[in-house]
Amino acid sequence: MKKKSTGKGLMFSGRLRKSGLTIYMRQGQMIARTAISEERRSNTRAQFIQRQKMRHSVELWKMLRFCEVLMFTERKTDYQNFMSLANRLPVVYVPNNGLMGNASFLMPDIPVSDGTLPVVKQELGEVDGTPALLTSLKVDERSDHARLLLYTAVQTFEHDMPRVRFSIREVSWWDMNVVDGRLALVGEEFSDEQKGWALVKVTDGRCSPQAIVTRCTLYEQYTTEEALEAAADSYGGLTGNYFLSPG
Repeated sequence: MKKKSTGKGLMFSGRLRKSGLTIYMRQGQMIARTAISEERRSNTRAQFIQRQKMRHSVELWKMLRFCEVLMFTERKTDYQNFMSLANRLPVVYVPNNGLMGNASFLMPDIPVSDGTLPVVKQELGEVDGTPALLTSLKVDERSDHARLLLYTAVQTFEHDMPRVRFSIREVSWWDMNVVDGRLALVGEEFSDEQKGWALVKVTDGRCSPQAIVTRCTLYEQYTTEEALEAAADSYGGLTGNYFLSPG
């Protein structure tokens, strides 16, 4: 906005927004209109889905960022890198209901790192009847120059609100079991259905891109069409009739 002095005082060229008013000049006259729109915010199905996806990714990031080590090296910031990868996760729909707006859910493929080393393939299984995290790491990959960092994700409940918390610890190559020429972490902890894990290889400042593997299924009940409808209703419904009738 510009202002200039005239013999009659100050004249405004542009717009001034203050206290809910838009003030502007038209044909030499000052006009004031309300700057507060009474129109309902657009909330189409596509918009709602994207907002729910963003909400959940942000809540996951809020927890992950407390880890002592963050290894997202492929974008300008850790946050941008994580959010780009998290955009591929299933959408969970939660109602606009108390603390649920801050809920987060443990699910497969939550990203914990992104880098230029090859992915270490991982899956949950058993070794001689004991739960294990099986990896594609070969015995001859053991090296004093490479570190292994194990991320653990835990599904917790805080005042009935689900939330994922993350921790990290270093693992010794020599603490891993050899299974058919591949390395595995073996222990009862890997049977916990409320936990997930991702083992990241780090060498000379580079890391492998890894994501969580888990048996947790709590999130699934929040991914259904029924969950979407219930969540949308709690926000005042969708703009337009976007729910299709059966059959």
